[in-house]
Amino acid sequence: MEGLEIAVVLGLAVLAGGVLQQYLRVPAPWSWVGIGAAVSFVPGFHDLALAPDVVLYIFLPALLYWESLNVSLRRFAFDLRVILLLSVGLVFATAAAVAGVATVLGVAFPVALVLGAILSPTDATAVSAMAPRLPRRIDVMLRGESLINDAGALALYAVAVSAVVAGRDPDVGEISLRFLWALVVGAAVGVAAGYVIYLLRLVATQPSLEATISVLTPFALYLPAEVVGGSGVVAVVAGGLLLSRLMPRVVSSRSRVLGFDFWRVSSFVINGALFVLIGLQARTVLEYLLDDGVHALWLTLVITGTVFAVRLGWVALMAPAIRLLDRRPAQRARRVPFRVRALLVWGGFRGAVSLAAALAMPALIADGGVFPDRELVVVVTFGTILVLLVGQGATMPLVLQRASIPHTDDEAEAEHQLATQRMADHALRHLESDAAAEGAAAAATERVRDHHLRALQRVEDHELRETDEDVRRLTLRGVARKREALDGLRRANRIDDEVYLRIQGMLDHEELRWEHPDER
Repeated sequence: MEGLEIAVVLGLAVLAGGVLQQYLRVPAPWSWVGIGAAVSFVPGFHDLALAPDVVLYIFLPALLYWESLNVSLRRFAFDLRVILLLSVGLVFATAAAVAGVATVLGVAFPVALVLGAILSPTDATAVSAMAPRLPRRIDVMLRGESLINDAGALALYAVAVSAVVAGRDPDVGEISLRFLWALVVGAAVGVAAGYVIYLLRLVATQPSLEATISVLTPFALYLPAEVVGGSGVVAVVAGGLLLSRLMPRVVSSRSRVLGFDFWRVSSFVINGALFVLIGLQARTVLEYLLDDGVHALWLTLVITGTVFAVRLGWVALMAPAIRLLDRRPAQRARRVPFRVRALLVWGGFRGAVSLAAALAMPALIADGGVFPDRELVVVVTFGTILVLLVGQGATMPLVLQRASIPHTDDEAEAEHQLATQRMADHALRHLESDAAAEGAAAAATERVRDHHLRALQRVEDHELRETDEDVRRLTLRGVARKREALDGLRRANRIDDEVYLRIQGMLDHEELRWEHPDER
């Protein structure tokens, strides 16, 4: 199939899966995988597939960038130790365990290590669909893990594949050096490229130019790092986190609203397409199982159990180890019971990055022979993804129920109230000076004052709808004052990034309504 045909089929499959999910009331990834599996058996669609490089160099940067813009940096830093243990330590522990088990079951060690590297990173993009009401802290841990763990997994994957192609055993020293180089260089390139993009935003202020920069940003972060041997994953995360702090200073409200809408829709479509691509492997896998099903099926079940058991053991032992090494009183406040930490275990889905890595294995090795057990690795990868997606997804509601998570987030609500009050106070304090600067009439000033007072009292204002020019200009001044207060709270670390982004979106829409009253 040609590229355009593939794009149309994937788009229709994503749409069909979304509609099916609404009627069946199942997690969206299940419906997308199911649609993909059904399409794979339609005559003429058997060979429908995207090149693995499309997933690794186009889809992955876009998803990482969107996640990095929305993750809470404060909470990310608060639990950085846990995130690193999951995204680095658990990646290598999983890869080692899978490689060891696969070797015992008859797979050559270099190939077994390739399989371990492929299955070591998680795909937390499915968690929000499977469990929409995770605690904010657990959600940030899972998202932070998925933002970073691809770096170590792909570095290990590259070394293991090179060893298989060259016909030699993987070198531990080479793996360590490559990982450190990928991490350090990726972070450096990401920060440098992110700052250059920020400077470019300062001069490119036309909406069309801002939109173009927004679309190009994840790839401008990812590709330079890959060219110099660093981790594009780390580069996108580092650059995205930096830009999430810098961009509110230079990006207009209209561009921000358009940009966030674009990335929100793009993220939905890309996630759907990736799960459809997983389902499209169903026919290939079934044909392989019909030829040599017993060994592949047994290996899949054992490897899946190994992946789950390692994650369960790692999460169970991680907290006692931290408590043993860190006895500060502040550490005690971070403790949560295992029934809550179990969500970290059940959030360890594998996804399209693993499948793309499996499909990206070369067909031939250096001496001209075929890549050993290549089809077996693809089958086991598909099976592990599917079993974890279905098994963990089906039992996630029970784990959520056992965790006894409250339906409201009191901390977020308190921060939202604080921000609302501070913004209204700040706007009221400067109202007289703003009115004098605008030459506004007294009646208009009083109407805007009443609007801010209603905000302080948390009363929805349905009266400030008029198109009086003085009211319009004063209201826009008030929005600017509210932004000043909101930015101050964020810099002082008084509100979380999630709360900041939510209120920033509200201010953006308020500003757009008053800048363009004819569109209201």
